[in-house]
Amino acid sequence: MTDDLVGAAAAEPVKILLAEDQGMMRGALALLLDLEDDMTVVAQVSEGDQIVPVALEVRPDVAVLDIELPHRSGLDAAADLRTQLPTCKVLIVTTFSRPGYLRRAMEVGARGFLSKDGPVDQLAASIRRVLSGESVIDPTLAAAALSAGPSPLTAREREVLAAGLGGATVADIAAKLWLSESTVRNYLSSAIGKTGARNRTEAARIADERGWL
Repeated sequence: MTDDLVGAAAAEPVKILLAEDQGMMRGALALLLDLEDDMTVVAQVSEGDQIVPVALEVRPDVAVLDIELPHRSGLDAAADLRTQLPTCKVLIVTTFSRPGYLRRAMEVGARGFLSKDGPVDQLAASIRRVLSGESVIDPTLAAAALSAGPSPLTAREREVLAAGLGGATVADIAAKLWLSESTVRNYLSSAIGKTGARNRTEAARIADERGWL
């Protein structure tokens, strides 16, 4: 391979997938990242359930994911990317400072966690750092997560609470999760106790506000 070809290979831009449901925000981020000499946005999606199929098709180096997306959260998609496309680094960018989100992002293998309030050049720098093997975490969000402590809920309790959002009945939750109704009631009762709530609706609200769901 000639020196010119080696140089061309070394100059291959970083391929980025963006997942953001707000069209104006998504377009602005894509435009600004494309202005970076070493980066190119190869895919943009607006819904959480599009992330993994599109990523498997375009094979990005980095996926920049919002958390609150229609149909599926960025955190759930990040967990699947970790197993189905392990070469893709995940960087979470969110407007929500819920401390539980940071812990969950780290649990599913995200390498970065940033606030949308930061400048785009900070995002670009973070993408480079993540690719070099570093972890990048917004210090304000990190401090909030440390002060709040870990989620008291088990994975199953979180799943049952999340399935009940929107007013689903115990029977609905049981059918969706392939559990008995008595088992669902036990999980709900435990979650209510751990969150200090008066009922399951309040428990779900508290857990959601703290980023535990």
